[in-house]
Amino acid sequence: MAGFRNSAREFTRIAVPYFRSEDGRAGRILLVAVIALQLFQVWLNVRFNTWYKTFYDALQNKDWDTFIWQLGVFSVLAAFFIVSAVYQIYLQQWLQIRWRRWLTTKYLGRWLGGGIHYRMRLKGDSADNPDQRIADDIKQFINNTLDIGISLLGSIVTLVSFVVILWNLSASTPLVIGSQSFNIPGYLVWAALIYAVLGTWVTHLVGKPLIKLNFDQQRYEADFRFSLVRLRENAEEVTLLSGERAEKERLLDRFGRVVGNWYGIMQRTKRLTFLTAGYSQVAVIFPFIVVSPLYFAGSMMLGGLMQIASAFGQVQGALSFFVKAYSDIADWKAVLNRLAGFDASMDWAKGLDTEAPRVQLVSDGGTAMAAEELTVSLPTGEEIVHASGLAIGPAERVLVTGPSGSGKTSLFRALGGVWPFGAGTIRIPQGAKLLVLPQRPYLPLGTLRGALAYPGPDDAFTPDEIDDVLDATGLSHLREALDEAAYWADRLSMGEQQRLSIARALLQKPDWLFLDEATAALDEPAEGMLYRLMLERLPDAAIVSIGHRSSLVVFHERFLALKPDGKGRHRLTAVSPDEGARDAEEMGLSLV
Repeated sequence: MAGFRNSAREFTRIAVPYFRSEDGRAGRILLVAVIALQLFQVWLNVRFNTWYKTFYDALQNKDWDTFIWQLGVFSVLAAFFIVSAVYQIYLQQWLQIRWRRWLTTKYLGRWLGGGIHYRMRLKGDSADNPDQRIADDIKQFINNTLDIGISLLGSIVTLVSFVVILWNLSASTPLVIGSQSFNIPGYLVWAALIYAVLGTWVTHLVGKPLIKLNFDQQRYEADFRFSLVRLRENAEEVTLLSGERAEKERLLDRFGRVVGNWYGIMQRTKRLTFLTAGYSQVAVIFPFIVVSPLYFAGSMMLGGLMQIASAFGQVQGALSFFVKAYSDIADWKAVLNRLAGFDASMDWAKGLDTEAPRVQLVSDGGTAMAAEELTVSLPTGEEIVHASGLAIGPAERVLVTGPSGSGKTSLFRALGGVWPFGAGTIRIPQGAKLLVLPQRPYLPLGTLRGALAYPGPDDAFTPDEIDDVLDATGLSHLREALDEAAYWADRLSMGEQQRLSIARALLQKPDWLFLDEATAALDEPAEGMLYRLMLERLPDAAIVSIGHRSSLVVFHERFLALKPDGKGRHRLTAVSPDEGARDAEEMGLSLV
C-alpha cells in the first residue's frame, strides 16, 4: 500500500497541474468529451446485449420480419458506435498533444532554469538521459495515462451496468449440475468475480517483474543511443587515436545490456501471454458451459443463451481489466518512476539554492565584482579554492594562473553563477552583464548567424555588425555560409570555433568577460590578435583570463595565482608582475 500511495502521489503531482493551468479549461473540456463518448459506447453495448436476445430468438424461430428489423436496429447502433469511436480517438489525440505541449514546456522550463540542467550532471543519479525523459517519457506517460485511465473508467461503468443485467438473468436461470437445479442469487456474477480475481492475482505474480525490466530497458536503450551520439560528436578525436575498435567494444557492451534485458522481457512476456491468452480463451466458453444445460433441456431460447454469454463476457472483461492491461500498466509504472526520478533530480539541483553552505550571488549598487570569504568546493563538500577579498573593477585585465587541477575552472564557474558548491558571497554590480567563455565553445544547431547571436534571436545583430566581427576575427570566409543550417561543431575546427566564440563576445559587449583558456586552440600570433581586438573593442569591460601561455602576460595588468595553502586546497593570491612572471616560468612558460 505504501508503494501504491507513493505512485498515486507522484502521478497526481505530474498529471494534475495541467488541468489547473492556463490551458486547463480546454483540457478539461476535451477530457469530459472523451469520457462522455466512452460512456456512450458502454450504453451502446447494453443496447447490443438486448439486441442479441431478440436477434437470435428470431433466428431460432425463423421469424423473417423480426430478423430484417433487427438488422436495421443493428445498423443504427453500429453507425453510432463507429462515429463515437472515431471521435473519441480524435479528441483523445487532440488532448494528448495539448497536454504534451504544456508538460514539455514545463519540464524544459524547469530543466533549463537557473542552471539546473548543468547542476544535475553533477549528481549522477537515476535521472540519466534527460533528453529521453522530455522527448519520450512525457509522451508515453500522457498516452498511457489516457489509454489506461479511460479504459479503466469504461470497465467500471461496464461492470456496474452489466452486473445488474447478469444478476437478473441469474435469477431466471438456475444453475444446473447433472440432474440437480440450484437457485443461487447472482451466481453468474459470483462466477465472473471469482474467475477475474484469480486471474488478476496470478497475472500480478507473473507480470510484476516487467515493471523493473521495462524501466531498465528504457535506460539501456537511452545509454546506447547516447553513446552513439557522443561517438558522432567526437569522431575526429576517435579517428586520430585509432579508437574505432575500442569504441566498437564499448558500444557492443552497452548494446549487450539492451539485448540481455530484452531476453528477460521476452521470457516474462511469454509467461504472461500464456496466462492472459489462456484466460481470455477460457472466458469465451465459460458462460456457455454454465448455462448450456438449460438450453439443451429446452428451457432457454438461443437468444437468452447469447444474451447471458454477452453479459457474462462484459462483466468478466470489466473485472479482468488488470489481467488484460497488465503489460501496459507495467510500462506506465516504469515511465512514472523515470519521470519521478527526473523530478527528484531537478528538485535536488534547485534545492542547492536554499541549502547551506553555498555560494551566494548578490546584485548590489557597487562598481566592482567582489568575492567575500569565497570558498569553492566539490559536490562532495571538499574545499578546493579559497578567495578572500577578491575584487575586480571595470576595465581591469586580470590573468589567473595555477597548476592543473588547482580549481581555476571551478572558480570561474562560481564567479559565473553556475557553481553553487562552497560558501561565501559574490557581489555583482546591479545590471552588470557577465560572460564566461569556456575552452570548448557551444555552437547550437541551426545557422551560423544564429550561433553568433546566441543566446539571442538570429536577428539580434545587424548584417553589418556580423560582417564586421567576422572580418575582425579572421572568419570572413564564412560570410557566405551565415544562413546555412548545419552541425557547425563538426564543420568548424576548434580554432575556428574559438574565434567564433570571441566574435560572439564582441557582439554582446559584456561588462565582465571571463576566458577559461578560450584561445588555447589558436597559435600565439592569432591569440595575440584576438586579445588586442578585445582590448580595443571592449575598453570598459573587465577581462579575466585563465591561461598557461607566456603570450597572455603582456595583455594583462594584474596577476592572481592559485597556490597550495597546506590544507589540501589552493588560495587565490595577488602577485606582482615580476612574481607573475616567475610563476609563469615555474609552470614552463618563458616570457616573450
